[in-house]
Amino acid sequence: MPDVLVLAIGLAVLVVGGEVLVRGATATAAAAGLSPMIIGLTLVGFGTSSPELVTSLTAAYQGAPDIIAGNVVGSNTANVLLILATAALISPLAVEPRSFKREGSMVAFATLIAVVLTLVGGVGRITGLAMLVLLIAYLVYVVRVERAQPDAEGAAAELLVEDLPSVSTGIWGGIALTVVGIGLTIGGARFMIDGAIGIAETIGISDVVIGLTIVALGTSAPELVTSIIAALKGHAEVALGNVIGSNLFNILFIFGTTAVVTPFDIPSTLASRDIWVMAGATLLMLVVARNGFKIHRWEGALMLTLYIGYVSWLVATAL
Repeated sequence: MPDVLVLAIGLAVLVVGGEVLVRGATATAAAAGLSPMIIGLTLVGFGTSSPELVTSLTAAYQGAPDIIAGNVVGSNTANVLLILATAALISPLAVEPRSFKREGSMVAFATLIAVVLTLVGGVGRITGLAMLVLLIAYLVYVVRVERAQPDAEGAAAELLVEDLPSVSTGIWGGIALTVVGIGLTIGGARFMIDGAIGIAETIGISDVVIGLTIVALGTSAPELVTSIIAALKGHAEVALGNVIGSNLFNILFIFGTTAVVTPFDIPSTLASRDIWVMAGATLLMLVVARNGFKIHRWEGALMLTLYIGYVSWLVATAL
């Protein structure tokens, strides 16, 4: 089977698997009596980042560590410059100051961690465990704050759950969907990694570039779909929380979990180029969102133009 077809099948199965996993996790949590706010802040954030997680773990086991870091860095860059930009083009994004200061500070800190790890050149088990502990502590803190004094972040999380396709099922049906979703994401990730490595070897493009582009775009599909649906339904502000939450999970959870399972090296090319693009995109998002606490269409257009230019540059320099 041609590598391109293997990659395409993997991407399609991965996207479907991520969607099924989010539906199943949401249905299970709702049947268990968890509030929409908690579901949105935790399970949906995990679910939409599950393709990146499974892809990174699969890449680690298949001996393709360059795809791990390229996947996370590329996904975070795409989340800001593609997904957030697309949502802003559909409808300007309102930003709630209090929750933005909290979430923005955390994503800035996580991005700084990613930069430091990239400069160091790898992530070990102890570092990965520390990242997981940090993420869990942060989620516990957010849930406690939201329960005591709900703000726009909790409201946005509830809207995010409402905008997801609903599933009429009980707890066992939700668990079944979750298991199916996990199986699909694992299978899709395996196909995608096999196809990506085959393409890279055939045309001489590095695994890093494949991870930064094709793999990153494929694993970011759940976030893109969720943000577009929210924007079309008049809840464009959900996209900002979706992107920030996904970027947090990508760095702390995916890097952390992958390192605990299999410590990995980060390619030096990321330290000289792509990690700074991700950091710059994150800084741009924070500055734009902080300026008047609204992201306008022209700002979304600017971010999208930057992303198209970045990907075009990657492909041109790789060939």
